[in-house]
Order: sequence, then C-alpha cells, then structure tokens
Amino acid sequence: MDEIGAVAVVGCGTVGASWAALFLAHGIDVSAWDPATGFADRLQASVDLARAQLAELGLTGAGRLCTHADLEAALAGVGFVQENAPEDEGLKRGLLARIDASLPADILIASSTSAMLRSRIVADCRRPERVLVAHPFNPPHLVPLVEIVAGGETAAERAAAIYARLGRRPVILRREMPGHIANRLASALYREAVNLVAEGVASVADIDAALCNGPGLRWSAMGPHMTYHLGGGAGGIRHYLDHLGPSQELRWASLGTPRLTDTVKAAIVAGVEAEAAGRTVAELEARRDRALIEVLKARTEVAGR
Repeated sequence: MDEIGAVAVVGCGTVGASWAALFLAHGIDVSAWDPATGFADRLQASVDLARAQLAELGLTGAGRLCTHADLEAALAGVGFVQENAPEDEGLKRGLLARIDASLPADILIASSTSAMLRSRIVADCRRPERVLVAHPFNPPHLVPLVEIVAGGETAAERAAAIYARLGRRPVILRREMPGHIANRLASALYREAVNLVAEGVASVADIDAALCNGPGLRWSAMGPHMTYHLGGGAGGIRHYLDHLGPSQELRWASLGTPRLTDTVKAAIVAGVEAEAAGRTVAELEARRDRALIEVLKARTEVAGR
C-alpha cells in the first residue's frame, strides 16, 4: 500500500463513496470518476459523513480527493483501481475493458460486484489476469469483509495484502461462485426468514429480533463452524456432528422454499414498515452505522489494539 500513492475510485455511488472515504482515512489520495452529472458534490457529502465515522475509530489520514469529468484522467498515475459500477454485466464488461486498456500492465483492477462471475466480466479485457473481484459488504468503510476472486494466486495475494493494510478482512475464494461466500450464506438465511413470514410463524419484527438477539450476537464473534465446534462441548465439532448432526438434518429437511408472490411481498413490506415505525431509510442507516461503530470499537478493545 505504501507504494500505491493514489487510488482511482470508478463509480461513486454508495459503495464507491464508502471506499473513497476508507482510502482517504488511511492517507491515500483518491482520484474519482462517475458518469452521473453532479456526482462530485454528492460524493463529497458522503465522504465527509463516512470520514467523521472513521475518525471515531481513530482513522484520520489526510488523503486528498480529486474528482474528474474524464475516466482516463482519473486513471492517470494511480497504483490501484476500485471499480463500483452497477450490477449490469454489459456495463461492467465494457468499463473494465476500458480501464484495462488505459493502465500499465502491473496495476490491479478490483471490481465490487455482489453476484457476478469474474470470468464473465473480464471477458473483454486484454489483461484479464490483473482484474479481480473484490466484493465488500455495505458500507465498506465500516464492515471489514472483502471477498476476493482472482485469476491466479499472485493477483489474489497482492489484493489481499492491500485490503489488509486498510484494516479489512480479505477472504480468497478458491473458485468463483455466484454470490461468492457471504451473500450465499445471507441468501440461505433470508430464504428461511421469508418462509417463516409466508408460513405465518412469526411477525417480521420478531423474526429479525430472533436473529439479532440470538445467533447474530455469536456470529459477530465467530462463524457457524466454530460456533458449533463450541456447541459440541469438550468433544468439539466431531462430537457435535456425531451427536447433533441428525437434528441438523431434520431441520434442513423442514426448511422452506418460498416464492415471492404478491401476497408474501405484501406481508414482508407491511412487516418491515411496522418494524421501522416511521423511521426513514436515512435514519435507519444512521442507526445501523452507529451500531457498527460501537461493535467495531468493542472488537478492537477485546483484541487489545
């Protein structure tokens, strides 16, 4: 990271602005581009808010933000690219090919995509080996996870080292998979959350509360495999699988496969609106971010850092 100097952030919506703030807070200059008219003012406002949050976590680097009307101008002289275009395969393929054609061969190009396959979005690049997927969880400046899908170990390790220097927790996929790791796990859980609504088992608010006040607390400290390892007592995961594995299989067999019919969607919307209790999306985002900051502070204190 010390050798990069400046980073290009291409696509400056919610995710791009969050990435920009994170780079800036680590003292790295950001060269930003977005095709939307008037993006610079919106980007600055989002970056200012995110940097104030990062300052609470002790990140007060003085990176400089520059915005550009021309993509090639934004790419000039940078040592790394974070692309954050919408989830449109044709758009991303064309944009990544354009970025690839404008940079020296040794510059990594990272694409933020939640579900697209790397092999498809790099298809038009002349140097696809240096283009990788780096999928963050929103908002990237607060949530540490970055899922990396690369064309080879060298690019994956280089990218992982960059994100680690930014305080992120990179994970490297051994092969590409739609939705990567975390979104597949989240989708499996959400499918059952929708099924519980569709089956009339509980309200939306109580389903959310069951997760946040139960397994969600444990999952913020360790993942499902390690959680069940502790659930096995002194015998660990081997004892758990031998003793309680059959009960897991019974639950798996009863999990639902709901459809998002108009009736189910209406029930979810009504339930979410009731749970939101009149709070706007912006207010709920602020509440989420405040909770994330406090969790991150607690994790840092426990780690002794």
